[in-house]
Amino acid sequence: MTETNQIRDETCRFCAPSPNRRILIEGKCGLAALDRHPVNDGHFLVIPYRHFSDYFDINDAELKELWLLVAQGKEMIDEKYHPDGYNIGINVGEWAGQSIPHLHIHVIPRYKGDVEKPKGGIRGIIPERKLYSLLPD
Repeated sequence: MTETNQIRDETCRFCAPSPNRRILIEGKCGLAALDRHPVNDGHFLVIPYRHFSDYFDINDAELKELWLLVAQGKEMIDEKYHPDGYNIGINVGEWAGQSIPHLHIHVIPRYKGDVEKPKGGIRGIIPERKLYSLLPD
């Protein structure tokens, strides 16, 4: 559960309580919940309770616990869905694709055959730069 000294923004969809949130795990600094618009089965988010948008503003307690929640959530998703891999990502800033100004970590299970050519993974955010073997040295 949240600590009373946590900064929250009740207009933020991640700060405001939601009866529809499908929580996997809760901790002192944050929670892991299934994504409302999953990319793949088992896609979940790790969200700090404290309202801040930039990953680089994280404090030490949040850093430790949020990555522990990533690992614990992964174990739960492994048991239920048996994915073949994962992409883990954080959008920091509007130009990096951040649409909700509250830090959150995406943990996206990947499955053999879910895309034709998975090589490059997270590098695919800029499609023409995905395959580094095609870039000049």
